[in-house]
Amino acid sequence: MSDVTQALRVVRYTNKAFWRNPANAFFTFAFPLMFLVIFTALFGGDDVCSLGPGNCPPGKLISTSTFYVGAIAAFSIITATYTNLAINVTFTRDMGILKRVRGTPMAASSFMVGRILHAILITVVLVAIVVAFGALFYDAEVPSDTMPAFLLTIAVGAASFSALGLALTAAIPNADASPAIVNASILPLLFLSGIFIPIQDPNAWYVTVAKIFPVYHFAQAMNSAYFSVSGSGLEGGHLLILGLWGLAGVILAAMFFSWEPRR
Repeated sequence: MSDVTQALRVVRYTNKAFWRNPANAFFTFAFPLMFLVIFTALFGGDDVCSLGPGNCPPGKLISTSTFYVGAIAAFSIITATYTNLAINVTFTRDMGILKRVRGTPMAASSFMVGRILHAILITVVLVAIVVAFGALFYDAEVPSDTMPAFLLTIAVGAASFSALGLALTAAIPNADASPAIVNASILPLLFLSGIFIPIQDPNAWYVTVAKIFPVYHFAQAMNSAYFSVSGSGLEGGHLLILGLWGLAGVILAAMFFSWEPRR
C-alpha cells in the first residue's frame, strides 16, 4: 500500500471517529457561529475599514457585522487546525495510540499527513458554513471576484497552523495541560491581531507585537481576499510571512515531535 493510500485511510477513519462523537462535531461547527452572533451583537453598529485602521480608500468601508464574517472565518481555520490538532494529537499521544501506530508498518508521515488533511477538510466545511451564514444574515457577499486569492489564503493558513499545532505538542507535557497551553498561546493573539476586536490604532504597541506572529498576517490576508473591491485580493507579503511560520512549524515538529507519552 502506498503512502498516499495510507494517508487517505487515516483521513477516512479519523473522519468516522469525528462524526461518531456528535457532541464534539456539533460544537466544532457551532462555536464559530456563536462567536459571530455575539460579536456582531456587541459591536455591529459601527463601520470599519476592511484594510485596517487609517485612511480608508473609497469602497473599503464596511459594517462591523460584515467585518466579523471574515474575522470569524479566519478564527474557524485556526481553531480547526492549530487548536484542535494540538489538543487531539496530545491526547492521542498520552493514550499510547501514537506509540502503537509508530510500531505498525504504516509510515509515520502518512499518519501525520492524514490527520492534517482531515483538519483541513473540517476547515473547508467550517469556512463554507460561516460564509453562508454571513451572506444570509449579514449581507456579506461571497468573495467571487477574489475567490482564487481567498482559496489560496485558506490553504496557506490551514497548512501553516496545522504545522504549528503539531510543533506545539512538543511543549505540552501531558494531555491535561494541553487545553490551557494551546489557548494561552493563541487567545491573546486573536485579540491583538484584529480577529475578535477590529484594530483601531495601527501605531499601538500591541499591533507591533501582533505583527511578529502569524495570526496578524493571516487576518490581514483574509480581509483583503474577502473584502477587496478591486484587484486580485492577494496579499503576497502577508502570505509569505505566514508560510515562513508554517515552515518553522514543520522543522520544529520534525525535530521535537514525540510519539511516546511523556513521563
